[in-house]
Amino acid sequence: MPAVLFDLDGTLADSIDLILSSYDHAVFTVLGRHPNLEHMRGYIGRSLRDTFDELDPEHADELIAAYTEHNMANTAMIKPFPGVNEMLRDLRAAGYKTGIVTSKRRESAEATMRQVGLDGLIELVVTPEDTDAHKPDPEPLLKGAAKLGVEPARTCGKSVTWDCAYVGDAVVDVLAAKAARMRAVAMPWGAASEAELLEAGPDAIAHSAEELEAVLTSR
Repeated sequence: MPAVLFDLDGTLADSIDLILSSYDHAVFTVLGRHPNLEHMRGYIGRSLRDTFDELDPEHADELIAAYTEHNMANTAMIKPFPGVNEMLRDLRAAGYKTGIVTSKRRESAEATMRQVGLDGLIELVVTPEDTDAHKPDPEPLLKGAAKLGVEPARTCGKSVTWDCAYVGDAVVDVLAAKAARMRAVAMPWGAASEAELLEAGPDAIAHSAEELEAVLTSR
């Protein structure tokens, strides 16, 4: 049975504005300055620990705490993307296994899912608490596939049949999918531009939930 793993922020939930607002709040609260939000957009898809350890390792714990507090207090900013929930219902009805692999911590991920009505539509959620390595490393994706009981891909001669796809909106999502030997599907409605995603080399790109469903069901 085929499976589809999804990123959460910017892929299944329209939460990019909240993420950028949370970055701004954290950096201003802890470091006393406003960050360049276009630069911070490039961190979306990575774990908070990796992000803030790179940005300012001395204050990483404080930055994570300030980010998380602001993010959890403002979940009303998160909106559903058109057609996503219907697409997930269609995939489940067609026999596809589904899961989320996100860099968002479990408490925040669950709050996001509740906000956009994803409860009951997804079989499993893999968060940074579940693995030692994080995207773009393939470990979280491989853990999700293993939990669903599927192999990323099967090779027969020169042909490849994907048993698992990973859908995301960030460059790290495409890189992680390729490293995991999964079908990499990009959605240019979140963190990265279409040009940035195409440069990372996805196997497919979709611009709407309807187009994504068509891509996923054409193996």
